[in-house]
Amino acid sequence: MTIRLLVVDDDPLVRAGLSLMLGGADDIEIVGEAADGAEVPRLVDRLAPHVVLMDVRMPGVDGLTATERLRARPGAPDVVVLTTFHADEQVLRALRAGAAGFVLKDTPPAQIVDAVRKVAAGDPVLSPAVTRQLMTHVAGAAPGPAVREDDRRTAAARRLAELAEREREVALAVGRGASNAEIAATLYVSVPTVKAHVSRVLAKLGLNNRVQIALLVHDAGLLDGDGAP
Repeated sequence: MTIRLLVVDDDPLVRAGLSLMLGGADDIEIVGEAADGAEVPRLVDRLAPHVVLMDVRMPGVDGLTATERLRARPGAPDVVVLTTFHADEQVLRALRAGAAGFVLKDTPPAQIVDAVRKVAAGDPVLSPAVTRQLMTHVAGAAPGPAVREDDRRTAAARRLAELAEREREVALAVGRGASNAEIAATLYVSVPTVKAHVSRVLAKLGLNNRVQIALLVHDAGLLDGDGAP
């Protein structure tokens, strides 16, 4: 399958570089470019990309707002956010909005190509190791002004309570950054069984990917050292 990719960045030189780099892959086709998040809905409707590579900082409609609006639409393409670890709260907001992950702007070209391929295949860009690192970075991020931390924790715990016992065990393991193989070894089940549990957790909680599972577990205060019972 040829992956249809939309590149969104306000810097024409960055867009040109990304398009040149990604367009050189045999299985990736750059179907369009945008300089503002406001252009994304129209281009998505017209070009039907599989993946949107979205810059965070843009004039007009920024990448985070564009991601939230796009992912709220039915049948929306996956979004990979271009960012840095210096914008932890922005990364957290993007992942909560349903972004499939993020890549750093100074990531080696081959890894950016691989990230697009993984997202197109239904896998989040964040590896378990990077998930653990992200959790460390965002653990101290303050909630938004309209949401008290206690309210967020209570709401997250209530949602996780909807899961069956084994599903909850899998969700907690995902929250700790464990891979499917590590979860399977810990719970003495097969990797396909773990994948099935993850799929059911995503469906029950209305989430897009395992990164959002990890964030929900973090919000509930169930990670080691985070006041977990």
